[in-house]
Amino acid sequence: MRLVNWCVTLKNQGRRLSKMNTNSLKQDYKERIVPVLTKQFGYGTIMQVPRLEKIVLNQGLGIAVSDKKIIDTAIAEMTAITGQKAVQTLSKKDIANFKLRKKMPVGVRVTLRDKKMYEFLERLVRVALPRIRDFKGIETKFDGRGNYTLGITEQIIFPEINIDSISRILGMNITFVTTAKTDEEGFALLKEFGLPFKKN
Repeated sequence: MRLVNWCVTLKNQGRRLSKMNTNSLKQDYKERIVPVLTKQFGYGTIMQVPRLEKIVLNQGLGIAVSDKKIIDTAIAEMTAITGQKAVQTLSKKDIANFKLRKKMPVGVRVTLRDKKMYEFLERLVRVALPRIRDFKGIETKFDGRGNYTLGITEQIIFPEINIDSISRILGMNITFVTTAKTDEEGFALLKEFGLPFKKN
């Protein structure tokens, strides 16, 4: 219970700190990024310009099969990181070798849209990623449809997480879903939003 209360407090602090930046990030997309992409790709209408549709955070927690508290802790941490209530994901089938039964909790997931999406993106780019040790940029491989998944190995890069209070280091995948039709367009969009891709 103490961990949950602590995470809620940090979540509220994060909301207040990021509230000032959300409008500027949205405005930056409309006033700067849209014209830049229109010029780069020769769009005929603003409706053709790709946009960020949602950000999905997902933690696979197979270890939770033997320790149910891991799911509760992960939910609290993910809620603190994103400012939105995280939900558990359930297994789809029985796997005897892993002592896994259908509909057992095996992970945690959050889908961010609109305001919370921009708030999280702001914190990720400006605060979390620069905290990675010996950080040299993120990989540039997209999924072929303009979407990008970033793998994070440690949740402690997020300032909402107190390293002295965690019980286990957990990683996560962060997927940026865009309306881009090609990887080139998706890359250009996310780069303009500030994602620090490695230079080729």
